[in-house]
Amino acid sequence: MDRTLPELTNLFAQIGLANHPQAIAQFISQHRISANIHITQASFWNEAQRHFLQEAHEQDAQWTEIIDQLDAQLRD
Repeated sequence: MDRTLPELTNLFAQIGLANHPQAIAQFISQHRISANIHITQASFWNEAQRHFLQEAHEQDAQWTEIIDQLDAQLRD
């Protein structure tokens, strides 16, 4: 059982991205998703990242709320 706390920093670590606050802020400022694209279909994810996000979101895993928060921050 995964006991990782569902926080934005841990989500970034789970998908293999730098997870310190400055890196997260920079990622969000450099990546945008238009209104008609689901977060899992954004072009900047690699296949493993896309798979993790999609599976976590579909299974209503502990990450769903954090993924939704990230999604909101990535919108234009």
